[in-house]
Amino acid sequence: MTSSSDSSKELFERAVKGERRSLGRLLTSIERGGNEAEIIAGLAHQVSGNTHVVGITGAPGSGKSTLTGRLLKLFSEAGEKLAVLAVDPSSPLTGGAILGDRIRMDDLAGEESFIRSMATRGHSGGLALAVPAAIQLFDAAGYEPVIIETVGVGQVEVDVAGAADTTVVVVTPGMGDAVQANKAGLLEVADIFVVNKSDRPGANDARRDLELMLDLGHVSGLEQITGYRPPIIMANSLDGTGAEEVLGAIKSHAEYLHNSGTIHNRQKERLVKEIQNRIELLIGLTADGVLKSELGNRHITQVLDRKISPAEAAKSIVRLLLKD
Repeated sequence: MTSSSDSSKELFERAVKGERRSLGRLLTSIERGGNEAEIIAGLAHQVSGNTHVVGITGAPGSGKSTLTGRLLKLFSEAGEKLAVLAVDPSSPLTGGAILGDRIRMDDLAGEESFIRSMATRGHSGGLALAVPAAIQLFDAAGYEPVIIETVGVGQVEVDVAGAADTTVVVVTPGMGDAVQANKAGLLEVADIFVVNKSDRPGANDARRDLELMLDLGHVSGLEQITGYRPPIIMANSLDGTGAEEVLGAIKSHAEYLHNSGTIHNRQKERLVKEIQNRIELLIGLTADGVLKSELGNRHITQVLDRKISPAEAAKSIVRLLLKD
């Protein structure tokens, strides 16, 4: 074994025994990616698959962080050893993340809880690999449940929501969030809807819009396929209204997943998606290397000279790579 793998294995063993500093160092390695991240993910995968993963997503300003903090407090008071992974946006200029969620939540966390911010770094592919690996690491270290909080509504959020067993989508009155959630594809992945800031005008309208969208899902056969209709909970995270109901809905959904056997399908889908993401990353890296090589330059020159099309060049390169 290499010194790197020896070091990772030693840190992993310490993290599993409860050493928080080792866990933090392992999470940093996972964010960086590379061989060490793969070693850590491999170690965690062997002993993971036990925790319940909760994803919380919605538009910026919808109150996801405040709701997450309320849930964190309730879980901690119940004696749960939970982890929170807050996925922060990265600056397009510096690559740095705001990482404000961790600061806000620290005061609410119990001694056994672990809060970690992870920057998107503007690279959804890297995020798609780092998040599952971090979840498995938390799982291996005995954290139950693991909460993922994402920022914004878009493809990254749908991908991260796909890494969860239970996905909570937060919308607010008067912002068109319900429509945006439907456009972004979150309606299909949502297991629980929360209409936050329910004391504001338009809260009932937002609930009605979601009910109508769910009814359309029923007509299209979505509810018959899943056998489950997502509840819609009215909440106000600032004063804690609805937080206990959200917690109850999360536990009820977890029970439904296990009783129906759906949990196994979700876990399989997650692993298949992770394998697919890793294949795409490896192919992308290989393609980048080929395009910078002499072989790639020959094809690019032929495309520039209009002798072959970009599609023909791509097919030719792929055929050569598959032969190798």
